[in-house]
Amino acid sequence: MTTAAERSRQGPVTAELPAGVELVEYGTAVGLALPDGVGRALAAGDVVDAAPDPYTPDRWSLRAGSKVGAVNVTVPGTREPFTVRVVPKVPIARLFFLLGYSLDADGIWREGEVDVAEHRELVPALAHALERQTDRALRQGLLQGYRTTEESSLVVRGRIREADQIRHRFGVMQPVEVTYDEFTTDIAENQILRTAVERLLRLPGVPRDVRRRLLHQRARLADVTPVARGQRMPCWQPTRLNTRYHSALRLAQVLLNGASAEHAPGGLRIDGFLFDMNQLFEDFVTVALREALRGSGRVAKLQDSHHLDEASAIRMRPDFVLYGPDGVPCAVADAKYKAERRGGYPDADLYQMLAYCTALGLEEGHLVYAKGNASHAAHRVRHAGIVIHQHALDLDQEPAGLLADIIQVASRMVAG
Repeated sequence: MTTAAERSRQGPVTAELPAGVELVEYGTAVGLALPDGVGRALAAGDVVDAAPDPYTPDRWSLRAGSKVGAVNVTVPGTREPFTVRVVPKVPIARLFFLLGYSLDADGIWREGEVDVAEHRELVPALAHALERQTDRALRQGLLQGYRTTEESSLVVRGRIREADQIRHRFGVMQPVEVTYDEFTTDIAENQILRTAVERLLRLPGVPRDVRRRLLHQRARLADVTPVARGQRMPCWQPTRLNTRYHSALRLAQVLLNGASAEHAPGGLRIDGFLFDMNQLFEDFVTVALREALRGSGRVAKLQDSHHLDEASAIRMRPDFVLYGPDGVPCAVADAKYKAERRGGYPDADLYQMLAYCTALGLEEGHLVYAKGNASHAAHRVRHAGIVIHQHALDLDQEPAGLLADIIQVASRMVAG
C-alpha cells in the first residue's frame, strides 16, 4: 500500500489521456472525454472547433474545420501526448499536386514527381516527400555561398567597423570590431533545410523508416545552424546556382509556415503541423487562372487591393483581378473552398461578388468552388445587368482534367 509520503514524492497524479483522435476535414463532430485544460488548449490554439459538453464534465465535442495535419498536446504528469489528426477529404497525391502547382507552376513539382510512397496521411506523406527532396538537393554536396559576418577579432579581417570600434572599444587596440564575407555552407538555403528536418523529427506520426532517413539528412547538415524558435527565417532567392534546392526549399517553407508550437496555461504544450485547405485551394485557383491567361495580353493580379466606397474607407481584396491592356479591370474571380449543399451555395458569396463587380465597374463576376452538383451556373442580378457565374471544380479528378476545367473558367472570363 502506498503511503501519503510516497504519493507526495511521486508528484501529482494526472488522469490518463486517450491516445488521440482522428477527425475528417469539415466532418461530423466527435465527443470525447478530455481534461478541461486540453479542450481549452485545442480551442485556443485554433486547432479544431472544440466545445465543452454542457451536461457532462470533462467531455468535449471536437470538429475539424479547414485545417488538416496533426498536433500533439502534452499535459504535465502524463507519459504520452494527446494526438489530434485531421485527414483531408481530397487524396494525398491530389493535395500535393495542388500545393506544388500553386508554389511553382512552371517547375517540376507535380503529381508523380514528388513521391509520397504509400502514405495516405498528410504528415507521413509530407515527411517522406521532404526527405526525398532534401536527399536530391544534397546529393551533389552542400551548397556553399558567402555569408556576411560581424564579430570581435584579435586580428584584422575584412573591414573594420569604425563606428562600433569607437562606441564599444574606444582607446583599445584589441579586439577589433570587423566585418567580412565568409565562404561557407552555413547559408540561408541549408539553414532552412536543417530547420525543416529538425521540425519533422518532432512531428507526431512520422514513420520509423522516414525518421531514420531524416536523421541521415540531419547528419549531412550537421555543420549548419538551425533557426531557433521565434527567430525570423532567413530569406533565399531562386538562382541558377541553387536550382537543385528549389523544390526542397519550397516544400520546407510550407512545413515551417504551417508549424504550430506554443505553451498554454498550466504547462500544456501544443506542437505539430496544420495546413489550411482554404488557403491551398485559393492559391491553386488564382495561380492556375493566371497561368491559363498568360499570353492573352492581359495582366492578372492576386489579392489586389480596392475600395468599395468613393471615400476609400471600405477596403476589399478580391482573390483575382484581370486587367486589360489599358489597365482597366476586365474580370474578377474569388475562390471558395466549399462544396455545394442541398440548399445551394451561400447567398453571402453572391452578395460579395456583386460588391466586387459594382466597385470595379464590371458586368460579370466569377465564383470558383471546390465542388458542386453542376459545373457552371449563372445568375443575372435584377435591375443591375450584372451576371455572377458559379463554377465548380471536382478535386477528385486527375490533374489534366482539373487544369482543363480551369481553362474553361478562364475562357469564360475573357469572353465576358
